[in-house]
Amino acid sequence: MTYDRLVCANCAAPVSEGRCPVCRASRERLQRQAGIFGQLNPVVLAALLIALIAVAVLLRQAV
Repeated sequence: MTYDRLVCANCAAPVSEGRCPVCRASRERLQRQAGIFGQLNPVVLAALLIALIAVAVLLRQAV
C-alpha cells in the first residue's frame, strides 16, 4: 500500500504531508519498508511488468 492514501489517526491529515510526529514517523517507517519500488504508483508497476513481458516475448521469438 502506498502511504499517499493513508490518513493519520492522530491528526486526520494525509500521512504523506507529515503534519504531526506520528505522521512523520509512519511516513519514515513506510519509506524504509517499501524500498526502491515504494514510491512507484501501482499503475506504473503494472506498465513495467507488461513491458518486461513484451521484451521477453520478443526475445523468445528472435531466438
